[in-house]
Amino acid sequence: MQPRNMSMSGVVDLAAVKAAGEAKAKAEQARAEAARQGGSAAVPPSALVIDVDEAGFERDVIQRSAEVPVVLDFWAEWCEPCKQLGPLLERLAVEYNGRFLLAKIDVDANQMLMQQFGIQGIPAVFAVVAGQALPLFQGAAPEAQIRQTLDQLIQVGEERFGLTGLTVDGDADSADSPQRPAGPYDGLLEAAMSALDAGDLAGAVQAYKNVLADDPAHPEAKLGLAQAELLRRVQGLDPQAVRKNAADKPDDVAAQIAAADLDLVGGHVQDAFGRLIEAVRRTAGEDRDAARVRLLELFEVIGGDDPRVTAARQALARVLF
Repeated sequence: MQPRNMSMSGVVDLAAVKAAGEAKAKAEQARAEAARQGGSAAVPPSALVIDVDEAGFERDVIQRSAEVPVVLDFWAEWCEPCKQLGPLLERLAVEYNGRFLLAKIDVDANQMLMQQFGIQGIPAVFAVVAGQALPLFQGAAPEAQIRQTLDQLIQVGEERFGLTGLTVDGDADSADSPQRPAGPYDGLLEAAMSALDAGDLAGAVQAYKNVLADDPAHPEAKLGLAQAELLRRVQGLDPQAVRKNAADKPDDVAAQIAAADLDLVGGHVQDAFGRLIEAVRRTAGEDRDAARVRLLELFEVIGGDDPRVTAARQALARVLF
């Protein structure tokens, strides 16, 4: 099974741009309450990997996510890829020294959690940050890819929610603790995230473009730009009017494109793809090309490895050829 990458920004599928303020406030409230009670105690390295069930999910995952990103590893004893991925995640949890908490969930014993997260295959890895769920990847991904995903997750936790992680007994302040070197574009990417949080979509677009001007293949900047441009397109739209216009004018490509943008922002990924594929099928010339180009742009928002993108690409090929 191929791994599925998801954006750490979370601005589309989880509507985190809208929810970030509420989640950040909840996280700050939880941290303030912990401070009033004397602050969070240091934890041993063994406490960085925990087994979680349905009964303890609220306490062990939701509440803990107000102080540290919680990575969820959905696994089962019979799952061979899980036996490769699980030990790797456990090792990384210790190596990252409290910057994230690994919660292991046996799907055979926790079917309700599996259903709530919409999991169709394992291993599947999610994260919860300040109460917000983020899909990370599915399948036994390579270590380098997992590290990149974790680094992005931690960055989101720090920059958007102020999550500083857990203090680990013995070596939290050690001079030997590994430090993540600053990347050449960290300042610009941070500026883009800050602009998104402030609702300055034009500023976010420009910050991502500044990265891409120097490194056109930068994956995080490409994804961020696609998402920021999508959000800028739908800003100020009247969803009810847009959807009514699309329903009344099925052959109007501009109407279908606007509705597809709203579908994606609302998390209705397959609806957005299906709408534009149908527009490509029904039209020709410039109209067909406009629908096709917008569909390709929306693929960038979700990520090329997502199975929904793969299926939509195949459907687009069928209507084109």
